[in-house]
Amino acid sequence: MAGSGPACKSHCHGPHRPHMHNRQSAHGEQGLPGPYPVAEDPSSCDIVKATQYGMLERCKELVEAGYDVRQPDKENVTLLHWAAINNRQELVKYYISKGAVVDQLGGDLNSTPLHWAIRQGHLPMVMLLLKCGADPSLIDGEGFSSIHLAVLFQHMPIIAYLISKGQNVDTTDFNGQTPLMLTAQKAIGPEPMRFLLKFNPSLNAVDNVQKNTALHWAIASGNTSAVDLLLEAGASLDIKNVKGETPLDLAYQSQNNFMVYMIQEEERMRNRRSNRLLKIVEKYELFLMLASSLTFMWAIGYVMNLSSDSWLLKGGLLLSLLFGMSLFVRQLVGLKNLRYLPTAFLLSSVFWMSMTWFFWFLPDTTNVIVKITVVFSMMGLLYYFYKTWSTDPGYIKTSEEERKENIVALAEAGCLDFRTFCTSCLVRKPLRSVHCLACQACVARYDQHSLWTGHCIGIGNHYYYLLFLSFLTMTGVWLLYGTLQYWSNHCAASYHQDGAWTYFTQTVSCSPWVSYIFSVACFHTLWASLWLTVQLYQIVFLGLTSHERMNLLVQRKSSKHPVSLRRTPYNLGCFQNLADFFQCSCFDPVLLPALRRSRLMACDPAKCPSQLHFG
Repeated sequence: MAGSGPACKSHCHGPHRPHMHNRQSAHGEQGLPGPYPVAEDPSSCDIVKATQYGMLERCKELVEAGYDVRQPDKENVTLLHWAAINNRQELVKYYISKGAVVDQLGGDLNSTPLHWAIRQGHLPMVMLLLKCGADPSLIDGEGFSSIHLAVLFQHMPIIAYLISKGQNVDTTDFNGQTPLMLTAQKAIGPEPMRFLLKFNPSLNAVDNVQKNTALHWAIASGNTSAVDLLLEAGASLDIKNVKGETPLDLAYQSQNNFMVYMIQEEERMRNRRSNRLLKIVEKYELFLMLASSLTFMWAIGYVMNLSSDSWLLKGGLLLSLLFGMSLFVRQLVGLKNLRYLPTAFLLSSVFWMSMTWFFWFLPDTTNVIVKITVVFSMMGLLYYFYKTWSTDPGYIKTSEEERKENIVALAEAGCLDFRTFCTSCLVRKPLRSVHCLACQACVARYDQHSLWTGHCIGIGNHYYYLLFLSFLTMTGVWLLYGTLQYWSNHCAASYHQDGAWTYFTQTVSCSPWVSYIFSVACFHTLWASLWLTVQLYQIVFLGLTSHERMNLLVQRKSSKHPVSLRRTPYNLGCFQNLADFFQCSCFDPVLLPALRRSRLMACDPAKCPSQLHFG
């Protein structure tokens, strides 16, 4: 990590004091002196030491006695540099009022006070210096501007603030590298790259020396996560650097087989999109997935229903079907829509369960009430599945301009904290919201990303999701009832007379299709009823979402202190929990005080216990 001054020649995480290391001083968020241990009488400190320790009165005394605040020390470091690196906001205001040059270059790296503050991650100091006229576009001795330093040290709140205040995301350093290139080359982990991509940087800009794009730099550095994100964002695979190398050429040279595979797969997918026929396939991808799932489930039942007694033959045919389905999914279904495969299976199951009821079980049913109830449960299941699917779960939506305004407002209010600010969506997260990685959006009162619906469950559709689970359970139970009735009417075997194994084999051979649908209905009834029970328990007795409950369970295992699922600000008692969930206004006078307290705690990280940060 590059240095910034005499007290930190080649590493800027030093004590920022002449003799003593005190992390509270170097990283104090409020810029206040605080109860720092002082080695000597403040009246005997020189002005540099007094600045580092935040001794405001001593500094004023020395300045009033005639010390020139613009005077650098023997290593060309000014008092403003020392105040900036130690986050002494009152001293910075005072020195600037006395004529200090806000953009004075100094130290080993010829940096400005703003550069020093950014290296240390002092967002309040960065905001203060910018308000006082600091120029974020100035280059330091290493060739970095302010935004490059923020990216290099991965201070993402500072990156967001600089861009929101008008700093160009494609600003180049001394070598023509953009922040995106620097992230691809030096950052560890996907978050810095994912964060920068939210600001729409140029994916295909090249530097002045190597003529590399960000993708070239990511491959050369072995940054697999950056390669994946850049490919997903649409970075060019055809641009050649100064040596005439494409990204794929660099991947071959690096001998990283995984990166070679990633780039080749991306080339294949892009070539598919240029094919007219495959474009049509991609347009109707979800429909084709559903149709293939319907066909696949029917084919399984058909094979099981064959008159042949050879289970070896049937097993071979089923394996062939499975292989064919996996090949179809691999060739025609993109990764983006692969998450809807369980949804296609669920809808196919419901369709064939319905067909089985109407063509196998209905002729034997004489009770009109049962017929009406079954139709009602099936219609309710389809309706509430559609409502769960189509209803906005509570996505937090803002324009790019609103995002920048929010970032500036939050930063200036001292609330640009990642517990309340989403670095992916660049929005302030409402209470109990979570960023869903599958949907790439923040969801208000997030419960889960449902495997079976392929969508998030949040404040907007949680009610519909519970009704969907209820009707799925009801439909499954009626299918199980119809199956038992069918077996008693059409299969000669008796459980009491023939025993369990004989009864099982004879009922299966009596109608393999009915047995197959019976197993499908058992599966869906089991998971839906269990998950419905868990959901109701969480809502009524805990007042928590699934995500919050799982996080608390994890904290309970890792924390030395007991963490209670019942003692949270969201648990207001059974009736009030239900009223809150269904948003009943009749309980507002009772609910509002408790909810208001929990909102205040969530907005102020200093007042919010760690167990409340579920996001």
